[in-house]
Amino acid sequence: MSAVRSQEPFALLRDIETRSQQKARGLPQKTEVRRTWSGIGFRLGDQRLVSPTDEVLEILKFPSLTRVPSALSWVKGIANIRGSLVPVMDLKAFLGEEPIKLQRESRVLVIQQGGFTSGLLVDEVLGMRHFFEEERSDQSPEVSPNLAVYLTGAFKQGNDIWGIFDMRNLAKSPRFMEVASRG
Repeated sequence: MSAVRSQEPFALLRDIETRSQQKARGLPQKTEVRRTWSGIGFRLGDQRLVSPTDEVLEILKFPSLTRVPSALSWVKGIANIRGSLVPVMDLKAFLGEEPIKLQRESRVLVIQQGGFTSGLLVDEVLGMRHFFEEERSDQSPEVSPNLAVYLTGAFKQGNDIWGIFDMRNLAKSPRFMEVASRG
């Protein structure tokens, strides 16, 4: 008797399983998993650049600054960011281009590399960007040689080519660390 009772629930479960599988037809059987790469997109002039999210600590509107006497022209000044003094540099001017004209879209990317925190003034932050690995491109964007030094690759999305800007490489640059003029 108990064998018959134990069969009935088992048969019932089989019936439920069979009906469930019949209703599941047409649903996708395979889920495509695509690897993505994410970063913070920003603009320097006409160049669309992206840096890994772990290399950008914070994004700020242009803060109040205190000028630094005898600093190089691309050093905009020192900002007090929640009690920490952060030097802010004009990234375009550092790269040998025209300094950034402050506009409503101008932002400061705060980076921290090797125990050194600094802010980089850029023309605009374009938000979080996601790229599929197959969008990685061998085609480098056309940039100045000074900018090309800090690019580690590119992504092509539609007609746009995004250069991957390496903040770590920038922070290691002796020229970037030499903020005081020698004059």
